[in-house]
Amino acid sequence: MLTEESFFQAVYTVTRAIPYGRVTTYGAIARCMGSPGASRMVGWALNNCHTLDDFIPAHRVVNRHGLLTGKHHFRHSGLMQELLESEDIKVINDCVVDFEERFWDPCSNLI
Repeated sequence: MLTEESFFQAVYTVTRAIPYGRVTTYGAIARCMGSPGASRMVGWALNNCHTLDDFIPAHRVVNRHGLLTGKHHFRHSGLMQELLESEDIKVINDCVVDFEERFWDPCSNLI
C-alpha cells in the first residue's frame, strides 16, 4: 500500500510526464496509478506541489469536463489559464476548448 508521501510522489511523476500542450484529469492520473477512486487525493497532491523545489506542471490537470477547478490553488486565479494559453491551449469560461483533442491519457502513454 502506498503511503501519502509515496502516493504524492507518484502523482508528481505522472504529472511531469504530461506533454506540453496537452491536459489530463485527476481521475485519469488516479486510474493510471491503480487507485481509480482517488481523484481527490490527486488534487490534494497537486495542491501541495507548490512547496517543492522542482516544477510540477499542475496547470495541465483539469477535471473530467475540462474545467480549471484547481485554479484557486495557484498564486493568482488567472495563472492556471495563462500557463495553459502559453502552451496554445485555448480556455473559455474556465474550460479547455477542444478538451477531447487535448486530452492525454497517462494509462495509454505510460504503461
